[in-house]
Amino acid sequence: MKFIKNSFKNNVYLLITAIITFIILLSGCSNFNQDNNSNKAPYITKSSFLLNTVVTITIYDMQKEALIDECFELISKYELVYSRTNPKSELYKLNNRSIPQDGSGYEISSEMLALLEYGLYYSSLSKGAFDITIAPVSSLWDFTGTTPVKPTDEAINQALAYVNYEAVKIDGNKVFFANENVNMDFGAIAKGYIADRVKEYLLSQGVQSALINLGGNVHTIGNKPDGSPFLVGIQKPYADRNETIAVIEIEDLSVVSSGIYERFFTLDGIGYHHILNPKTGYPYDNGLISITIISKDSVDGDGLSTTCFALGLEEGLKLINSIPDTYGIFITDDYKIYYSDGLLENFKLIQQ
Repeated sequence: MKFIKNSFKNNVYLLITAIITFIILLSGCSNFNQDNNSNKAPYITKSSFLLNTVVTITIYDMQKEALIDECFELISKYELVYSRTNPKSELYKLNNRSIPQDGSGYEISSEMLALLEYGLYYSSLSKGAFDITIAPVSSLWDFTGTTPVKPTDEAINQALAYVNYEAVKIDGNKVFFANENVNMDFGAIAKGYIADRVKEYLLSQGVQSALINLGGNVHTIGNKPDGSPFLVGIQKPYADRNETIAVIEIEDLSVVSSGIYERFFTLDGIGYHHILNPKTGYPYDNGLISITIISKDSVDGDGLSTTCFALGLEEGLKLINSIPDTYGIFITDDYKIYYSDGLLENFKLIQQ
């Protein structure tokens, strides 16, 4: 087994969120300060704890608090579809084979089908470096509890036998499992997909300027009312929360990061993070700290950030460079920053 050491220098684990927004948001519902010469539109913003994180939605061009409330209801609805641990969720029931079955197939909702297709796509794209069926292994680890859990080698090896995205097939609205012990985990892509659905809903209601932040998955609608872009900061590794390596200007795009800072623990002086290698059952140790993906759709940013982390710097950059209108920022454990082709030419990056 290869221990995870290089990515946790001097046992410093304070890698706070790789994405922070620099929009000035007030708690609750607020308005822009306006003077007689200002044409800035009022904005409203609310936060709630959903998806096991703090969700903040800000609408800049409308004063309709009900829209944000409806967004929160939409997020809660999807959480009841994709949660792996909530016994009431569709995924939980599917993993436990307690939903309606037709022959050897299990009937699933359109929402489940849509995200499952994304999960299988990115599993195939990465050749299994990202695997939607990691649940038998990921369920053994606990990165967030007061007493972290590191599974035994024996338990991991037993669970690895059931990790194989090719054991999952879709036919219409039915899903088939080659092995009944195969289980799925949507943690790496669900927030991105849900962010896209929130954006889709707000657009359908006529919103033209908004910021959606699902615990670091940032999605934007248009730009700010004064025509300026949104500013999104890229967190500097091993630094204070407000210290950034750069600020990037974004309009009508998604920004998503994956990294070792999100969920981790130390045990006997060794660090373990939540991005697991489906081939070994242990965290990846490839010299990467974080990856930020800029894309049109947030589900792609989510899927690609994890996929590229799993592939490593060289292969991850190669993949991003092959996808049109998609860009990446890679940070390695020696604090070097690598940009994908075209990023610096297409976006204004303000170095800090």
